[in-house]
This record gives sequence, structure tokens and C-alpha cells, in this order.
Amino acid sequence: MGPNWYSGKDKSMMLSNILFRIGGCSMLLTNSRKWKNKALLELTCSVRTHIGSNEEAYNSCFQREDDLGKKGFRLNRYLPKAGARALNINLRILVPKIASSKESLLKILVRGENYEYPNQKHMHCTARLAEMLDEYSAELHKCSVHTKNFMVNEIEVLQETKGIELPNTLPHTAFLTILQQKVEEISKLPRDFVEKVWAYIEYVVISVLNQYSENYHQLQLFIRRAAKKLVGKMKDRSIDWVTENVQMEKGTDYTCNPGYMKEWHALLAQQPKFFDAIVDGCHQVKIEGFGDVKVGHLREFELILPQAFDFKMRVIAYWNVVLMRMVDNMALHLQLSIRNLVSREIENVNNELVGSPDGLIERMLEEPPSVANKRERLNTSIKLLKESQEVMANIIDKIEIGGH
Repeated sequence: MGPNWYSGKDKSMMLSNILFRIGGCSMLLTNSRKWKNKALLELTCSVRTHIGSNEEAYNSCFQREDDLGKKGFRLNRYLPKAGARALNINLRILVPKIASSKESLLKILVRGENYEYPNQKHMHCTARLAEMLDEYSAELHKCSVHTKNFMVNEIEVLQETKGIELPNTLPHTAFLTILQQKVEEISKLPRDFVEKVWAYIEYVVISVLNQYSENYHQLQLFIRRAAKKLVGKMKDRSIDWVTENVQMEKGTDYTCNPGYMKEWHALLAQQPKFFDAIVDGCHQVKIEGFGDVKVGHLREFELILPQAFDFKMRVIAYWNVVLMRMVDNMALHLQLSIRNLVSREIENVNNELVGSPDGLIERMLEEPPSVANKRERLNTSIKLLKESQEVMANIIDKIEIGGH
């Protein structure tokens, strides 16, 4: 810097004189081993990019003489663009070093290979995801209580959907009404579960990317932003998928699962014992698969009880199929989404970093809002100072004129 000190008045050539005042710094590099224990920093990677063959880059910073013959470096408006282009080329070399994190993510998120993080259980992702899925299944079943006010809702729905038809006919509208009510009761759980899973995956992805980019601190902020954006996009897709599945479960009642008919017949076989208990005046009856059920409140509905009992058992048998389908489909969806995230979508993080110079690189060169505000206040202060200088000059002129 010493030999290039500029002592002239051309503002475009003064930048080299104030580098330290605007956050610049300098470092002394050495490859001498004797300084190893005294050095504050270690250079782990160096990338040199030469774009002097580009006309704009070549002329963006040029040593020349000003009008007074004083030497200095003139900076023109192409400098930010040339810097962005050089940084973009550098990133194309640096990012593949970070891209090796993809294999690590495949191991912990897809294959379940945890030897990179043997003592960090929160990074044993396949095990944690399986635990989350088990908790999700338990929560769904916990919300599906069939013994409270046993058969009351089914009787009310049957009474409100009956029509001019055979008395032993089960209206399809009644079944769909109960089904929609039950799906609505648990509709928030799948969305909450998806958000929980993707929050965990975001934490894992960012942790791994940070580990592989720890030597490139200037890139970590942008890597985290790109990763958050990517995982957020995947989460939105999952939420849309969950919403669509919930609506499908509300809209139709279908299954090819043979277990439905088997379970319905097994539950329906307990009907004689159920009616005997009501006729005998019992207030409680034990039904296999439910435990003790209160039945005293059902005596006033004696005529509709056979149809209501059949209805209730159909609902229970089908609801078990619905819950199993929701858990299984969720597991398959997450497996596919995570695999796509690691195998394909993670490349978008690299593309975000090494895309066109008008993309991320340009944003890296943008002033933060706080700096822009400070610059605006500084310009206002300079303007006021100039105005004050003019006022003072006028006053001094008047004084001098008055003195003569």
C-alpha cells in the first residue's frame, strides 16, 4: 500500500488510501514451519481467479496518472460487476468441496449409517424419524375414542339421515357424515407432524452443511439461507400432500383391505351379548376390543339399536383401516421426500451459490439496510455541512466588506 499512496484530489483514485477505514485488512502469509505455533490463522484453501482478459474487468481498476500527474488507482463502475464475476468463478471451485456433504446426508437420512456421528443420537436420523412416526400413530389412535357416549352420535346421525326406505337399510350419507366428523377431529395432527419432521430435517441438513463449510465462514450464511429455503419448499409440498389426503379421506369410504370385513364380522358377532345386557337391565357390558362400555342410556332407543350397533361396528372397522392408511402413506411419503431432498433437491443449494452472477453473488454485494440508512444519514450530514460552509462563507465575506 505504501508505494501506491495517492496524494491527489481525484475521488475515484482515493479508495486505496482509506481501505483500513472502511473495513479492509491485510495479512502476512508464510509457509515457514517455525511460525506454526505463533500464527493466529491457518490457510486451508486458496483459490485464484484471473479475469484480466475481460475488457470490463481489466479497466475496472487501473493505475494511471491524474490531471496533475500524480499516480493512483482509478476505480470505475464496472468494479462490482467484475468482483461478482470473479467470486462466482471462485465459488464454482469451492462449492464442490462442500458438496461432499450430500454423501453424508445420504448416510444418515436414508441409509441409517451413523458411524460419522456415533455419540450424537440426535443425528441418528432414521431412528429418530421412526420414533416420530410411532408417536404420530399413537397420537392418532389416542384421539380415536369409541367408548365415550357409546353409539349416541351414530343414533343421532341415523335419525337425521333416515328417508322413505326399508327400515334396515343403512344410509350411505350417514356413514359419510360420521366419517367426515372423525377425520375432521384428527385433521390437524398430520399437518403438525409434517411440520415437526421437516423442522428436524432442516436442523440435520444445516448441521451437516455447516460442518462441511466450517472453513468457508463467508459462505455459511448463504448456505443456511439456501438450505432453509429448500427445506421450506419441501415442507410446503408435504403440507399440500397431507391436506389433499385428509380431503380424500373425508370424501369417500373405500378399502380393498380384507381385514375390514373380518374385523366388522368379529365385532358384529358380539351383538347378541350386547342386547342381552340391555334387556337384563345392565348398565355396563364388556365388548371385546373396547373393554367395559356403559349402555344404560341406550334403552330408550330400542327400535333403532340393531341398526345403530351394525353402523357403529362398520365405522370402527373402517376407521382402523383409515388410521393405518394415514400412517403408512405418511411413512412412504416422507421416505420418498427425504430421498428426493438428498438425491436431487440438495443440488439446488449448490446452484443457489454458483448460479448466475445476477443471483446470489449480486445479493452478497448488496448493502445491508442498516448500512444504507447510515449512508443516507451521512449524505444528509454532508449536505448540511456544505450548506453551513456556504452560509459561513457569506457571513465572513460580509464582515470583510463591512470592515473595509
